[in-house]
Amino acid sequence: MSFLSPLRLWLLVGVLVLLGAYLVLQWRRRSYAVRFTNVDLLATVAPKRPGWRRHIPAAIYLLAVATLVVGFAQPTRQERVPRERATVIMAIDTSLSMEADDVAPSRIEAAKSAAATFLDLLPPKINVGLVSFNGNATLKVPPTTDRVAVENAINGLQLGERTAIGEAIFASLDAIAAVPPDDQGTPAPARIVLMSDGSTTDGRSNDSATKAAAEQGVPVSTIAFGTDYGTITVPQEPYPIPVAVDKQALADIANQTGGTAFTAASNEQLRKVYENIGSSVGYTTEEREIAAWFIAGALVLLLLGGGLSLAWFSRLP
Repeated sequence: MSFLSPLRLWLLVGVLVLLGAYLVLQWRRRSYAVRFTNVDLLATVAPKRPGWRRHIPAAIYLLAVATLVVGFAQPTRQERVPRERATVIMAIDTSLSMEADDVAPSRIEAAKSAAATFLDLLPPKINVGLVSFNGNATLKVPPTTDRVAVENAINGLQLGERTAIGEAIFASLDAIAAVPPDDQGTPAPARIVLMSDGSTTDGRSNDSATKAAAEQGVPVSTIAFGTDYGTITVPQEPYPIPVAVDKQALADIANQTGGTAFTAASNEQLRKVYENIGSSVGYTTEEREIAAWFIAGALVLLLLGGGLSLAWFSRLP
């Protein structure tokens, strides 16, 4: 916790002065009682004191004042708040290798399920777009807050031949560039979430795409789908074709753009990956003033102290 006006905390010295004055008065009162040596007469002329209870309202009162001083100093704390102008482009690999079932029920179905989960994690005002890519990259849904449109497009993805990861990044960057800046001309923060299981076999290279993303300040987080033992069956081939995931190529993309590389070999791991990415792109940490909390606490203390004083002594402190 920090304070916007820390110098105001010096007022706590006044609270300490009040505490000292209270202790001195209690000591003087006790000293006077000790000097009154006729104990029997003292018991007759002085009513029975409530003992330790008489100190409770005073203690609560001093605590309430101290709490008000802290609130007056405008305390703040770090809170996660939605980045409502952020743009996220999901680029999903729809090459034939995504048909492999080493991630149940298949790589592509696991990706669709996790993508839907990712949508639910993001704040509703964040723009989300969808790019699918095999031999070509296609912008299926421009950045939008319409989650239903994105989810319908995810469910309708179809597989095709070859893999063009570089083209997918360029298509995602184009979609991000189309989002208008704010009134001050500042572009919205953006991130690309690229999901693939293989190496680029068509289109522009990964290096040229990652260079463009780095220049535009757009991190690309990658998720490597599948395992080293995935296979697919092609009608023209008599034997299953190995489709091992290329983790290194995807990790290089993330490292060169300031993103994060993940490996997801199961549906449950995929969900955790999306939760991580959703947290990083969907929220930012800001200092929020919490003076109202301390003011409310002080009011509760004052009411409590007043209530106890009335109940025990029939007067307010």
